[in-house]
Amino acid sequence: MMLDDQNLTRKGLSPKGSGQVLLLACGALAHEIMALKRANKWDHLDLKCLPAILHNHPERIPAAVAQAVQSYRESYDRIFVVYADCGTGGQLQDLCQNLGVEMVEGPHCYAFFEGTEAFLARAEDEFTAFYLTDFLVRQFDAFVWEPLGLDRHPTLKDTYFSNYEKLVYQAQTDNPALTQKAKLCAKRLGLPFERRFTGYGDLEVAMRQLERGKSLT
Repeated sequence: MMLDDQNLTRKGLSPKGSGQVLLLACGALAHEIMALKRANKWDHLDLKCLPAILHNHPERIPAAVAQAVQSYRESYDRIFVVYADCGTGGQLQDLCQNLGVEMVEGPHCYAFFEGTEAFLARAEDEFTAFYLTDFLVRQFDAFVWEPLGLDRHPTLKDTYFSNYEKLVYQAQTDNPALTQKAKLCAKRLGLPFERRFTGYGDLEVAMRQLERGKSLT
């Protein structure tokens, strides 16, 4: 059943033709997207997030995105998926093409935060690096330590991380408290620490293109 404009407004959605763009995003990017929206007054961009825990289950991402796109199609002329491939093996890109929606380019958020071109240029020398973003530093226990069972079996740390040579903290913000926490994460994993300020990278570039109404493809 199609929703009329009054019902859409009550549900916090935007009727077609209003010029609003829906950002359908990974919950792990919510903080960064909202910061960019506020800083640039991008009021024409609406945000709906899928659970960040899908970060740990990439095989579930395409189905979750498909369901969300179908749910919001009545509300928006344009939906932009704020995920990269994120471990889906190309399935998410194929899905978005079939659904007629755009998505962020790149293999994963580590790449688009650093800038995909720059990240891929480093990839051959950094395939033994373990990456954290601001979100993963904040949620290290919930998204790294506990899912790997290290809270219950800390000796598994050597099994999981023996082939890593360093922890790279990709900092989206200049936050001394987060930097200190990232250092502690590296210490817990027994890895050398490197901080790399990335800012918002290609995420900001993509959102600016949406501001100008350009296609990303």
